[in-house]
Amino acid sequence: MAYSKNLAVLFNMLLLAPSILATDPDPLQDFCVADLDGKTISVNGHPCKPMSEAGDDFLFSSKLAMAGNTSTPNGSAVTELDVAEWPGTNTLGVSMNRVDFAPGGTNPPHIHPRATEIGIVMKGELLVGIIGSLDSGNKLYSKVLRAGETFLIPRGLMHFQFNVGKTEASMVVSFNSQNPGIVFVPLTVFGSNPPIPTPVLTKAFRVDAGVVELLKSKFAAGF
Repeated sequence: MAYSKNLAVLFNMLLLAPSILATDPDPLQDFCVADLDGKTISVNGHPCKPMSEAGDDFLFSSKLAMAGNTSTPNGSAVTELDVAEWPGTNTLGVSMNRVDFAPGGTNPPHIHPRATEIGIVMKGELLVGIIGSLDSGNKLYSKVLRAGETFLIPRGLMHFQFNVGKTEASMVVSFNSQNPGIVFVPLTVFGSNPPIPTPVLTKAFRVDAGVVELLKSKFAAGF
């Protein structure tokens, strides 16, 4: 009897596995322009606007046409084009970013927990680095890429870009999620709210408390 119950549970888990492992759901209609002000609770994506209210421009955007302001601590600017900025991508499982770099600017080590990323360098010279998981021995895969060259970053792997040229650089990336998410490693570790206890970080990074407190002070105000 117990064996039969366990077998039934296992069978149900196998049936549910595809839905549990799936990322963005497949759309069930041509368009579902996001109603960002909608009150309906939705697990994946936003509720759809009535097509009569969606207008005619939801398939087009010019938000990546202009360079961002790189006068930031990182010397870079990220222009996001996810579902919040482009409601027409709702339920379609895609989004884009543009990143602009001043000379010496960086897009610091970060992770996209919900998407694989593919990108193309539009101008300049960028050092692109991807760090493998512990399974790969935390191997760093890196290469200097120039205009027209592309890169691929598997979902969940830490990566960065750094402008190694003497002029401005830019890249455009796309994701297989309408909301790929981002975890900036320095900000997450040293600027979390509430803060990670200093003894945890001194032990993890094998440094003195003064070093940890200094780093925390750098990220107290965010990026």
